[in-house]
Parts: sequence; C-alpha cells; structure tokens
Amino acid sequence: MILFPAIDIRGGKCVRLVQGDYNQEVIYNDSPTEMAKEWEKQGAEYIHVVDLDGAKTGNSLNKEAIRALVQAVSIPVQVGGGIRNMEIVDQHIEAGVRRVIIGTAAIQNQQFLKDAVNKYGDQIAVSIDARGGLVATDGWTETSDVKAVDLIQELAEIGVKTVIYTDILKDGMLQGPNFHELQVMNEATAIDIVASGGVTTEEDVAQLRKLDMYGAIIGKALYEGKLSLEKLLEDDNDDK
Repeated sequence: MILFPAIDIRGGKCVRLVQGDYNQEVIYNDSPTEMAKEWEKQGAEYIHVVDLDGAKTGNSLNKEAIRALVQAVSIPVQVGGGIRNMEIVDQHIEAGVRRVIIGTAAIQNQQFLKDAVNKYGDQIAVSIDARGGLVATDGWTETSDVKAVDLIQELAEIGVKTVIYTDILKDGMLQGPNFHELQVMNEATAIDIVASGGVTTEEDVAQLRKLDMYGAIIGKALYEGKLSLEKLLEDDNDDK
C-alpha cells in the first residue's frame, strides 16, 4: 500500500483545513516545495497535492507553486483541486505531474472526464468526496444525491483506474477512517482505491492494509506528529 503524504496548498502555502472548512485553516509551512522535499527525504514514494484555491474557485491559482514542487522532487506527484477543463489537465501533465485528479467535474461533466481518460489513460484519477455515502462537490460545499458506490461503478466503465475516496466527516478530525464505507467501495469495483480522511494511528494504517487498499493519504496526523512517515515505512518493510 502506497502512503501519500498530503500537501494542501492555499495562497501558495502548505495548510490543512478541518472537514474542508475554509474558515478553519492551519498553516504548516510557507513553502510547499520545501515540505515536499522533506517528505521525499523521509522516504515517501508518492506525494498527494491539493490546490485548495482551485477546488473552491475552479481556477488553478497555485499552478506555478505546484510546478516548482514537482520539479524539486524525484518522486511522482498527483494533483487535484479545481481541475475542470482539459487545459488545466494539459498544464499539469506538461509540468511533470504524474497523475491528475478530477473531482467535481467527474460528476458535472462526464464528457470532459471521458476525453481526459482517452487522452491520458491511467494518468487520470477521480476524487470521490462523500458525506454519508453521498458525493459532495465544489470544494465540499455541496452534497449531491449521487451514491458514491454507484459513481465508482460508472467510473470503471469509463476506464478510470484510480479513485481517491475521502469521507469528509472524517477529514482532519483525527478519528480514524470510515473503514466500512471503504470496504464497500473496494468490494464494488476493481478500481485502485486510495483512502483519504481520518488516518491517524498505526492501527488505522494496518487496518487499511488488511482491507487491501491501493493507497492511503495522510495529512494532519503527519503534520501534528501523531504519525511518523519514516516509522510507517519501516514497519511496512518489516512486514514484507
């Protein structure tokens, strides 16, 4: 299972929000690039980046910060947040982003998603953000009537290979992931699922490994010292 340290960028800085609330922000580092280099130094094999300004506005306001980050590390980077047209997808891929994550637009504009998958294949992932099993959109500010488990089956038919699944009510709360919902999602499809939201303890990570998740995104728990990336990677190597 791949462990993805999360770097959320707002106003060019590395921040964390609580449950996606833009009024509850903590700045962890003024330089997302320096943060990425630190995670690489600790052994990260992949980095997860979210453009929070993009997620809220639909404009990729932090693309230069993301480009600088991608070029500063030698490990792959996946990027999401505000990716709602092919021009933004192209810009990220040209900047060296390994995987581009489409969120809101995967629901609101499926033709765009199909075009992106046709052009870039497995370099396109989809972010499913759910609240009570229903898909949320527009930077988590709106909840649709689409069931997450139905959406993931549609995505498989389109040819999507990777989904980032976030339980919003768990995100930033340090209370553990929604294991039941993740298991339901994983059993419903052959798509690779990356768990996001609430990963707090070594037991959480061990449980996700047991559920055979493709990956897990860890944010606040790393930044607040509740988890050590180096120790988690050591434990994983010991188990092999």
